[in-house]
Amino acid sequence: MEDEFVDEILLILGSVLFVSLVSLVGVMFLGLRQQLLARLLLGLVGFASGSLFGGAFLHLIPHSLETIFSATVFQFTILGILLFFVLEKFLYWRHCHQAECDVHTFAYVNLIGDGVHNFLDGVVIAAAYLTATPLGIATTLAVLFHEIPQEIGDFGVLVYGGLSRGRALLYNLFSALTAVAGAVSIVLLGSLIASTVPLMIPFAAGGFIYIAGTDLMPELHKRFTPKDSLTQTAAIVLGVSLM
Repeated sequence: MEDEFVDEILLILGSVLFVSLVSLVGVMFLGLRQQLLARLLLGLVGFASGSLFGGAFLHLIPHSLETIFSATVFQFTILGILLFFVLEKFLYWRHCHQAECDVHTFAYVNLIGDGVHNFLDGVVIAAAYLTATPLGIATTLAVLFHEIPQEIGDFGVLVYGGLSRGRALLYNLFSALTAVAGAVSIVLLGSLIASTVPLMIPFAAGGFIYIAGTDLMPELHKRFTPKDSLTQTAAIVLGVSLM
């Protein structure tokens, strides 16, 4: 029995590590010339906006509504929006004492929001495995497929925000590894962590909505030619569709 539990723990950790490595998908952009990458970045920012909105409205909030009272879901969604607003204000106060920052604060806010989401992914994967191994495998695959478009967008946001490509990859990986912390938490603390997850999910959705609506979409309005606008709209729709 003890050996079976150890095997299950190893399977859980292997699964969350595998999902976390998806954050390195941005490596496919490393070989691009700077000029070409610059042309792609606003498209990636639009793609990230769509992925975040899709993640919030098509996955996180509907999932929360299945388990807790609707008013509570939207209260915690609003709380997430407000707390990410305060967080960004703090980052501006801490790092920016001028009109522009070398690294836009929305890059750091996006990392934090993604870290919360990845932590929840780790919790969900671990809980699924502890229920039944086939359910854990199915959950891992579901998380993996919805992480791919989001991580591509996240890489674009970090580079657009001022990080080098190498740092963007590394920071994205660190953010993704919070999934391991989530999995370990559910294994060690069990029901204590599980009982808070229904409230953490709409909170994360609020963070996604804030980042997409107040940080990323305003950046898209800085390029307003018909060609740019069409490209941005298509990228947003693609991001939502893939989610």
